[in-house]
Amino acid sequence: MEFRSVAQAGMQWINLAHCSLHFLGSRDSPASASCVAGITGPEEREQQEPHPAAMSAEVETSEGVDESEKKNSGALEKENQMRMADLSELLKEGTKEAHDRAENTQFVKDFLKGNIKKELFKLATTALYFTYSALEEEMERNKDHPAFAPLYFPMELHRKEALTKDMEYFFGENWEEQVQCPKAAQKYVERIHYIGQNEPELLVAHAYTRYMGDLSGGQVLKKVAQRALKLPSTGEGTQFYLFENVDNAQQFKQLYRARMNALDLNMKTKERIVEEANKAFEYNMQIFNELDQAGSTLARETLEDGFPVHDGKGDMRKCPFYAAEQDKGALEGSSCPFRTAMAVLRKPSLQFILAAGVALAAGLLAWYYM
Repeated sequence: MEFRSVAQAGMQWINLAHCSLHFLGSRDSPASASCVAGITGPEEREQQEPHPAAMSAEVETSEGVDESEKKNSGALEKENQMRMADLSELLKEGTKEAHDRAENTQFVKDFLKGNIKKELFKLATTALYFTYSALEEEMERNKDHPAFAPLYFPMELHRKEALTKDMEYFFGENWEEQVQCPKAAQKYVERIHYIGQNEPELLVAHAYTRYMGDLSGGQVLKKVAQRALKLPSTGEGTQFYLFENVDNAQQFKQLYRARMNALDLNMKTKERIVEEANKAFEYNMQIFNELDQAGSTLARETLEDGFPVHDGKGDMRKCPFYAAEQDKGALEGSSCPFRTAMAVLRKPSLQFILAAGVALAAGLLAWYYM
């Protein structure tokens, strides 16, 4: 890398004191006299009288070093400015705060802990299906647009086909008749269509936000989902996370960023893309928040017999019943009797019977001790 070579050259210059001949890399440099002086022993230097020509050469050398130092410093500064002007760097820095907020939504934190129900995962898959359908429709529309064409990788990246398989796995063959686009996802879909049809140069913001994330953290979520929901290791239900035509995710992301940086865009357009990427993160967070609300609703839903579903809070392993049944290997299909008892006690009719029973028992005890 140029940066590394410049830094190494700088270190060599420091180690050789003001022997600027080596630093400048020129045998014909007027600084050669100072190099000779630089390698002369201390005793010999004390006995020698400084020659006016040598003194003049040292002055020239010092000026040459200062000039070279300024030149290399300027080159480093220019390189840093060019690097920071790269679209990939601008997006990385400009969306860092939004990215952190998205990672810290309750839905994502629960998901990473494996605390997710299958019904909620199905809703998330549904939101993804509608989002990627819109995104890839607009990418297809703008595949020849100069501000997006270099980033058109349908074989490697497109997710709609994979999500169709996941939807069929979760909902059955007639899944399209059973689902509808969630509200938060619908807002995201509408924004993507607007961008694709009116400001296609901003489409890269949504592609970057989605696909780069899928190739990174998405692979972690796949493993969590398979483990938490006991999904097949063969990939059914998690086809979305499988990029069959990307052999090396890290190398592909580097290629994608290089293509982004090569787009012929002015600085104002790049800033608009960063702004749009932040909006993309906001839309994703709205979807996460909607899923979190759906999760809370699912926790309050009742079973067939009217008993409330446990909300999943607390460490279940601390339950004595759970520990005992786990030792026996008899947890499958069983439920904690304490939770069942608490559910029963919430029914008004049973509360009345229990209260009457307690009153009767108290009356009998009072009569016995009289």
